[in-house]
Amino acid sequence: MFNRLQKIGKALMMPIAVLPIAAILLRLGFGDIFTGDIAGIMKSSGEAIFSNLDLIFAIGIAYGLANDGDGASALSAGIGVLIAKSAYLQIDKDLNTGVFIGIIIGVVAGYIYNRFHTIKLPQFLGFFGGKRFVPILTSLVAIVIGILIGNFWHYVESGIEGFSNTIISLKEVGTFIYGFLNRLLIPLGLHHILNSIFWFQLGDYSYVKDGVDVVANGDLNRFFAGDPTAGVYMAGFYIVMMFGLPSMALAIYLTTPKERQKRVGAILASVAFTSFLTGITEPLEFLFMFEAPILYIIHATLTGVALATTHFLDIHHGFGFSAGFFDYIINYKLAQRPLLIVPLGIIFGFIYFTTSYYIIKLLRLNLLGDIDDKGANSSARSSRALDFIEALGGRENIISTSACITRLRMEVKSSKDLDENLFKKLGAKGVIKPTDRTIQIVLGVEAEKIAGEIRGELNG
Repeated sequence: MFNRLQKIGKALMMPIAVLPIAAILLRLGFGDIFTGDIAGIMKSSGEAIFSNLDLIFAIGIAYGLANDGDGASALSAGIGVLIAKSAYLQIDKDLNTGVFIGIIIGVVAGYIYNRFHTIKLPQFLGFFGGKRFVPILTSLVAIVIGILIGNFWHYVESGIEGFSNTIISLKEVGTFIYGFLNRLLIPLGLHHILNSIFWFQLGDYSYVKDGVDVVANGDLNRFFAGDPTAGVYMAGFYIVMMFGLPSMALAIYLTTPKERQKRVGAILASVAFTSFLTGITEPLEFLFMFEAPILYIIHATLTGVALATTHFLDIHHGFGFSAGFFDYIINYKLAQRPLLIVPLGIIFGFIYFTTSYYIIKLLRLNLLGDIDDKGANSSARSSRALDFIEALGGRENIISTSACITRLRMEVKSSKDLDENLFKKLGAKGVIKPTDRTIQIVLGVEAEKIAGEIRGELNG
């Protein structure tokens, strides 16, 4: 079950990666940058993505779950969503499942593809065998899912509404819990599942589009639909990603022995600037996550406090991808009281810096102590993929290869005896072994490229 949840979390990154362009298009269509037909085209283009997130999630998740990344799984998921929605709307025309129907059908289509894409049918039905069988079976299952949703989804809606009301009633405490758990789940790769609830399902906002009533669900959707109360569960992340983590990187640098500062500083500057500019934090977090768990707990706690603080001060800000400087500037005019994020960021940056600096000194933590050795013993062969395959126990130990934004996600026959130091010498910033059959290798934004190189070697 843990492995499956991890795979779903990884697959969620595919549809989420579409959101930045949608957010940019919506922003350009608000009328203050472009006017007339150009603004209308931009806004309609962005709304076209946000209005069909269920379909996009289904396609992206199914594609991400397919063991070989084949498009038949994505096609099947798209067909499945259309059929399931038609079925449950026939039963209850007012039903709104948000992105959940996309997640459900995406998972189902991905499973069906992996299980049946090589199926052989009797000769007279041979044309419909193999990958062609996948959309057929997915369509039949989607009908059943649609009927079940049409008759029983109101129970799920009641549960979601109860959860939403509980979180909302907790006010700043509920926001703190979300921010704290968001960071704690990163090592397990399950934070995207939590984000999907808060960003794409929690709360609703009704507005009129082309004379038709439309409902936007989730903090992110509602923010870009113009809901002035949205952005509660996103604003605080700007404080952490633009100010907090870069300040922690500075503390790590200043507590590093002078003879290693030049080499360590280059790495820290790179990952800190990535966090500030784009909001991608994993390359920085994995530098200290396992070496100094107490620092990571403090980081998770301060993230919760940052979100609770912006909630208390009635600051609302959103992002299409992550809380970096790019999103801060692009979505500035859609936000409520966004300028307050800067002074708050400076305050939290000071807290991050002083806390990290004195804890590292007090506990005599040797962060990035092996940085000089990284890469020194790496194989001289031209293909990095061969080095990783060898470190993973050879071809015979590898079952499947995939990647999200910053990490390789490998399924292997056994991860028990794999040497983490080998991966660090190949440039890994962290290694996680969630189970005896899985391993995650944090590499930064080049993870997808290396995953492709490994697949190429294995299939060559």
